[in-house]
Amino acid sequence: MARKSYQEKLEEVREDVLYMSEVVMERLRMGLSALEQKDTDLATEVMEGDSEVNELYLELEQDCIELLALQQPVASDLRFIASTFKIITDLERIGDLAVNLGEYTHDAEHDRFPDVDVQAMGELTLEMVEDAMIAYDTEDTDGCRELAERDDEIDRFAERASEIVVRDLIERELDSPKEVEQILQDVSRLLLTIRDLERVGDHAVNIAARTLYMVENDDELIY
Repeated sequence: MARKSYQEKLEEVREDVLYMSEVVMERLRMGLSALEQKDTDLATEVMEGDSEVNELYLELEQDCIELLALQQPVASDLRFIASTFKIITDLERIGDLAVNLGEYTHDAEHDRFPDVDVQAMGELTLEMVEDAMIAYDTEDTDGCRELAERDDEIDRFAERASEIVVRDLIERELDSPKEVEQILQDVSRLLLTIRDLERVGDHAVNIAARTLYMVENDDELIY
């Protein structure tokens, strides 16, 4: 394959990765909206849409394999292909986490812990994914480093949420075993939601880390 054609194929892959990220981010927005509104129809749509994300992942995985097989890549192209393969894996996993939000929506009947602002945390993680993909598209290494620092805010949010839940459990008076069981189910669902959103932030950092490696051959954010 001629070098020009090869470079065009690399650019096509980049565009396809950006498209996949748009699909994944839309699924995440839908999952957050379903959870906030207790919209089970929207939640089901998110869950059923996971197959599209998986198909995009498999197609891009094959594209990366073919790019490696068609021509011996130069160092920069090899880093692009390797980083892209890792990035689509992170995007696919974010899609899985959006599906989890849909599943939690089906189980949630009310917000027992209104002081835990799940939507605010969701918006923060969604912005991180969006900014990570902008950095990937524009090869913005400063943006990659800045994004990694923002992950601390997500971690602090998760810690505060856990503290609120523990304090509420200590102060709450429970009247029956049934109420205890319901409380524990609500706590479990909330903590799983917080954990999943924290993981979305982690995947955004992974994308930034791989982008930095792709552009500058710098692995400082990977380890």
